[in-house]
Amino acid sequence: MKKPYRLYNGDCFKILEDFPSETFDMIFADPPYMLSNGGITCQNGKMVSVNKGKWDKSKGIEEDFEFHKKWLALCKRLLKPNGTLWVSGTYHSIYTCGFAMLLLDYHILNDISWFKPNASPNLSCKYFTASHENLIWARKNKNAKHYFNYEAMKNGNFAKDFIKKPNTQMRSVWAISTPQAQEKVFGKHPTQKPLSLLERIVEASTKEGDLILDPFMGSGTTGVAAIKLNRRFVGIDVEKEYFELAEKRIRDILSSK
Repeated sequence: MKKPYRLYNGDCFKILEDFPSETFDMIFADPPYMLSNGGITCQNGKMVSVNKGKWDKSKGIEEDFEFHKKWLALCKRLLKPNGTLWVSGTYHSIYTCGFAMLLLDYHILNDISWFKPNASPNLSCKYFTASHENLIWARKNKNAKHYFNYEAMKNGNFAKDFIKKPNTQMRSVWAISTPQAQEKVFGKHPTQKPLSLLERIVEASTKEGDLILDPFMGSGTTGVAAIKLNRRFVGIDVEKEYFELAEKRIRDILSSK
């Protein structure tokens, strides 16, 4: 059987330019939040540095905006006519991405609030505790006919999400805990997303056999969800450490099927 995934270790801009137009049914992107500024945060009850690596350092508002606009333009070329794009972020990046998407004529379908019931506390006690991230779901333009698995989202089993009531329409606020320990057995990524979040996204907006791209794949959660749900996957990451972590996780889920 042909391998259902392909991973690339390198600069996503160069790699994305090599793909033919209208290749992917869905793209999930969790781009750098540009937060590595020497500050502190709380992780597992301990004070730690927010610095994640060179890839997460801001280069200033204008250059950060151009970065987001560039990858979003490349992704738009790569989406099939009726494909959709998901973008994840906090307030540090999501509004910048949203504005860039509007300039590029994406048509925004929803903004989702991912509520984290087990979010880390705020150590400074000077601000509200950050307990959510945002996701933007968009299609290529207003005339596109996107796919939405309404029945699965309405009637599926989401027992761990206390906001979702059985057999009712799914709302745009999702209660999903941060990644579980078993999702980090091969290692972890500093901005790792929970598998249940990506499973919901993949099931909602793709069909079996569809091809999914993640240009900032990190630990490969999108790929794990894609393979688990019988989709195909292409992932890119510039950091070799995370590329290798993603490959281990995806191979593991593939071997267990």
